[in-house]
Amino acid sequence: MQHIDHTLPWSASGTQRSLRVLRFGNGPRKAYIQAALHADELPGMRVAVELKRRLLELEAQGRLNGTIELVPLANPIGIGQMFQATHQGRFEFNSGKNFNRDFPALTQALAAHLEGRLGDDEASNVATIRQAMVELIDALPPPQSELDGLRRLLLRHACDADLVLDLHCDFESVMLLYAMPQHWPQLRSLAARLGAEAVLLAEGAGGDAFDEACAAPWLQLRTHFPQAEIPLACVATTIELRGMADTGREQCQASAEQILGYLAEQGLISGHWPSAPALGCQATPFAGAQYAYAEHPGVVSYLQPLGAQVRVGDPLFEVIDPLSDRHSVVRASTDGILYARERLRFAQPGLWLAKVAGNTPIRQGRLLSD
Repeated sequence: MQHIDHTLPWSASGTQRSLRVLRFGNGPRKAYIQAALHADELPGMRVAVELKRRLLELEAQGRLNGTIELVPLANPIGIGQMFQATHQGRFEFNSGKNFNRDFPALTQALAAHLEGRLGDDEASNVATIRQAMVELIDALPPPQSELDGLRRLLLRHACDADLVLDLHCDFESVMLLYAMPQHWPQLRSLAARLGAEAVLLAEGAGGDAFDEACAAPWLQLRTHFPQAEIPLACVATTIELRGMADTGREQCQASAEQILGYLAEQGLISGHWPSAPALGCQATPFAGAQYAYAEHPGVVSYLQPLGAQVRVGDPLFEVIDPLSDRHSVVRASTDGILYARERLRFAQPGLWLAKVAGNTPIRQGRLLSD
């Protein structure tokens, strides 16, 4: 295992933050896995602990056929953001920005850089594009903040990977994946191995999240250079490892083994591994997800368990104002699975409280919430 440490720019005087990347194995194919980009989403970090332990064993056994980079703690800024004993790892204190938004969009600069350099040799094109990505990231102007520097470092390590797994969780949630629809065939077995109950697909969810920053340039370059042979050479997905409290040892060990089984299936690890289950959930459009909000403040009581199959009109939760006694029931506006719930139990303005994955698009524009 190789330790790669990067010092973040713009740390306050007298302090220093660093990002650590662990590199295992060697070979032409590469997987990149990071955890806790939202630093208070700890199940991914716990799974990364198990991945590190197992990858050390597999490396010692000579069973790694490619390079696997693991970032167990992808957000050294957010990990220390505590306010009155409550972890605030989703937004940077200094800027108020979401840690998983606004990653550098490379396509426009890539297209200009690659003009006249791509042909009908797919493997040569992949190598040329990846090298161009590295060069462009390295040539960006100096970062203007710690957050800016962190985003560049993460994308720099992931941009040349064949497979990118971004480990997150929701507040209270079933196991689910976010991905581009073009990648669903390659990710179906990963979803089945993990026991995902929902998969949400979107070609552009808005916000320039990390997984799209890695994968979207390949799709966009293929459109820009239709005469060239350009594969979708980076399969990227965000894995929501259930809810924020789901850090149990056995559960996280199982998730790590399921991820390793998928890496073996992709040819990155040798040896015998269990086959993926034949059956898994069906993917649905991210645009078909209902975000359910309260109509007024009050105490929230959920009326459906996580994973419940609901139909239009089924009650999701009720809200009761303890002073005015105002009472309302919020219902499903689509048929689907209740895949996530807010952990807070007092309704706030603009704060979603439940999410239902449906098969019929009901939203448009930016799909990701902040």
